[in-house]
This record gives sequence, C-alpha cells and structure tokens, in this order.
Amino acid sequence: MQTVQVNGTRLHYALTGPEDGAQIVFANSLGTDFRLWDAILPLLPANLRILRFDKRGHGLSDRPEGPYSMGQLITDTEKLIEHAGFRDAIFVGLSIGGMIAQGLAAKRLDLVRAMVLSNTAAKIGTRDMWAERIAAVNRNGLASITGPTMDRWFSKPFHQTDAFPAWRNMFLSTPAEGWTGCAAAISGTDFMSSTSGLRLPTLAIAGSEDGSTPPDLVFETAALIPGAQTHLIRNAGHLPCVEQPEEYARVLTDFLKAQGV
Repeated sequence: MQTVQVNGTRLHYALTGPEDGAQIVFANSLGTDFRLWDAILPLLPANLRILRFDKRGHGLSDRPEGPYSMGQLITDTEKLIEHAGFRDAIFVGLSIGGMIAQGLAAKRLDLVRAMVLSNTAAKIGTRDMWAERIAAVNRNGLASITGPTMDRWFSKPFHQTDAFPAWRNMFLSTPAEGWTGCAAAISGTDFMSSTSGLRLPTLAIAGSEDGSTPPDLVFETAALIPGAQTHLIRNAGHLPCVEQPEEYARVLTDFLKAQGV
C-alpha cells in the first residue's frame, strides 16, 4: 500500500510498471476508486509506468471535511505526480478525472503532454442539479441516489451481469462526505474558456449509453481543442472501461502509440 501526504491530504496511490517506462496517469470518476482501471491494465503495452490514485474523499485516501474545490483536486494531483517523479505524462481521466486532466493541462503543461478525456466535459450538469443530489445524500446517504446513478452509469444489459453488484457496492462504499465534496467541485467548474486554449494531443472517448456525460457533451468539449480525436464505444455507459474493456484498451493503446509510446 502506497500513501503520501500532499496538499494537506494523505492520498492512496499505486505506482506500477518499469521505472523507465512511458509515464501514464489514470484518474477515475466520482464514486469509484482506482480499481476502475483494473480490467484494462493487462491489455495495455507492458512498457508503461502507471500512476493510479484515490482522490480525496474516495477509496483509502483521507476524507477531509468538504466541500472541495476543483482547484484542490488539481493541486492534489499535481503534487502526487511530482512525488512520483513524472514529467511529460499522458493523462487519462474519466468523468471528474477528465475535468482534473483539463485543469492540470491548463496549469502545468510540463506535466501533461497528451490527454484522454473519457466520459467527461468542460462543464458537467448545473449547480441546481448538483445541489439537489448533494442535499439528497446529506439527508439519506448515497443509497438515496444509487438507483438513478447506476442507470446513468451502465447499459441495461450490464445490470444483469454478475459484475454489476460489485460496482454498485463500490459506489455505496464511497464516503458520503467524499462524494458530496467532489460533487461540489464539479458543480463549481466551467472549463470552457481554459480548455479552448489547450494545444496538446487529445483523445475523447464516449459511451453510447452514457446518461451522465452523453456523447454529444463529450464531443463538444473535444471540439474546443484543435485536432482532438473522438471515439464512441457502443453498448457502454459512463464507465466503458468496465463494460467494454477490450475496445477501450485497444483505442487507448492506439493513441499511446501515436504519442510515441
């Protein structure tokens, strides 16, 4: 188990692969821990130095009192990347992880040389929408929003699989204060202007059945960045790396190879 104190918060992370490998950072979604990426890692090239982490309020990381700001989440990630000794990394971010990617790229291009924006956007939802969800969790816990969340996250057929209950349980095991803290960060974020100024290789991935960040929203964000590539994964919702890991890994590998990995 690897942990480090950064930005006033102890983060749980995993650093794997050869020390001289191409540096890749993975940042997962709201309501998941870094096991989100488990299914795709064995399908990726072997020469990768991979950093995964539980953002504040999630997994085995600290859960400081919220609400959190996107700036805090970006600084957490910045300091963790520096601790890992990464420079010029490729950043793969899903949902809130993709927002962190955009913010970090705007702040520290020396740390991020390319990015994958998966099931994310420069702005996700509205303040009122997030306020309603945060209020529901504060009143009745994450169980009060689990059903609608699972419907947005996964295609209907996936709900009938043996794997589905574990993902539902992962969401339910997220500390409520961590979920609401990060939800507040999403609520207050609009990166339309800063993301439109980015100039780095970018791949945007969307899931055809995603009810949280529909494909049109994902690709609208990609259109802000000149030359950004897009890919739609069919029969997958908000977490296509879970529902369609083979296709996700193939598309990601193709992008990595295009960056010289």
